[in-house]
Amino acid sequence: MASRGQTSRQLPLDLPPAAALLREDFLAAPGNAAALALIDSYPDWPGPVVGLVGPAGAGKSHLAAIFAREAGARTVQAAALDKHSVPAALETGALVLEDVSADAVDEAALFHLLNLAREQGAHVLMTARAPLAGLSLVTPDLVSRLRAIPVVEIAPADDSLLAAVLVKLFADRQIQVDEATVQYLLRRMPRSVEGAEALVAAIDRAALAARRPVTRALAAEVLRAEMDTPEDDDAP
Repeated sequence: MASRGQTSRQLPLDLPPAAALLREDFLAAPGNAAALALIDSYPDWPGPVVGLVGPAGAGKSHLAAIFAREAGARTVQAAALDKHSVPAALETGALVLEDVSADAVDEAALFHLLNLAREQGAHVLMTARAPLAGLSLVTPDLVSRLRAIPVVEIAPADDSLLAAVLVKLFADRQIQVDEATVQYLLRRMPRSVEGAEALVAAIDRAALAARRPVTRALAAEVLRAEMDTPEDDDAP
C-alpha cells in the first residue's frame, strides 16, 4: 500500500494488444486494394508463389493472416527457414513466408522452398518490405526465380487510412477516442502506419501510468514527450 505523499501512478505493463486480424477487420483503401484483391482471389492466383511488398505496418501480415486462415497455411519467418525445415513448412500445401529480406534469408533454403512448392503445386505467399526482384542475393538461379514471382505492392497510407488505423489501433486496446483527438493526432503524427502504432502505444502507456482517459490533452503531452512536437496544442 502506498504511503501518503507517494505518487499514485500505476506501473503499466507493456503488453501488446491482441490485433484483430479477420477479413472484416482489414481497413481497405485505394493503396491496398490490389493486395486485398489478390488475397480474395485465392486460389486463382497469377502463380503458385506470389509476393506482397510494402512498408512496415502496411497490412502485409494482416493480409497474410487472412490467407493463412482461408488456405490452412503455416506461417514461417524467413529468418527461421532452413533447408531441413522446408518440407514441413509446405506440409499443408500452403505457406506464408514473412519478412523476406537479403540479410534474413538462407538462400539455399529459399531456393529449395521455391523448387519444392512448384513440384508439389503448393501456394506460397511471401511478404517483404523491399521488392523481391531487387534483393541483393548471390545465387543467380534464386534471383531469377524471385524476378519471375508476381508481386503486388501496397502504397504508403494516406490521411483517410491513417485516421482509420488510429481508431482501430485504439480499439485493439479497448480505448475509445473522439474524432477531435484523432484529427489532432493525424495532423502531427509521423506519416506511416508504423508511426501510428508507436504513437498509440505511447499514449496507452501514458494513460495507464497516469490513470487518465485518452483525450486531446493527453495526446498533446505524449506528442511533446515522445516526438518533440512544438507546443501548438491549441492550434486547430
